[in-house]
Amino acid sequence: MKREFLEGLGLEKEAIEKIMTEHGKTVESYKTKVTDLQTSNDDLNGQLTQRDKDLKDLKKKAEGSEDLQTQFTELQKKYNTDKTAYEAKIRDTQLTSALKIALNGKVHDADLVAGLIDKSTIELGEDGNVTKGLDEQIKTLQEAKSFLFVPETDPNPTIRGAKPAEGDPGGGEPNDPFAAKLAKYN
Repeated sequence: MKREFLEGLGLEKEAIEKIMTEHGKTVESYKTKVTDLQTSNDDLNGQLTQRDKDLKDLKKKAEGSEDLQTQFTELQKKYNTDKTAYEAKIRDTQLTSALKIALNGKVHDADLVAGLIDKSTIELGEDGNVTKGLDEQIKTLQEAKSFLFVPETDPNPTIRGAKPAEGDPGGGEPNDPFAAKLAKYN
């Protein structure tokens, strides 16, 4: 959405700013989701490449069954460690993204505020949104560091610049009893 389009509609700058802010929140949430998916995809591709390489190396070394068993045991430990680290990284990425989406528009710097939040107390729903543990921390941060937060404004912007219609919209007599009496003498 472009400002020029909204200006062409005759909207006030204040209303345009509020519309653009809301539109920016939506765009940021999609950017965050794309970044999460890209990070996840890159990690998975790296793991697949490493596992393929490990399997090729294992086939070359598989001359004796004792060596093969030792290699499998070592690889199993390595894969379990990698899997645990990968799951922790994905969870951290999901939490950070959900926090940024939840904080977007409420704070001046979502990255900074997300870093101040204790992620161990945050719970995510199946949809990937924060369900528990954020509101209390936000209240505490607002009290301690209010400068990080965007001041709340009126959610219903006043659109100025358009004149109301003059006269009675129904086409009948004016509602003012004095004007009605005056009209009788004219």
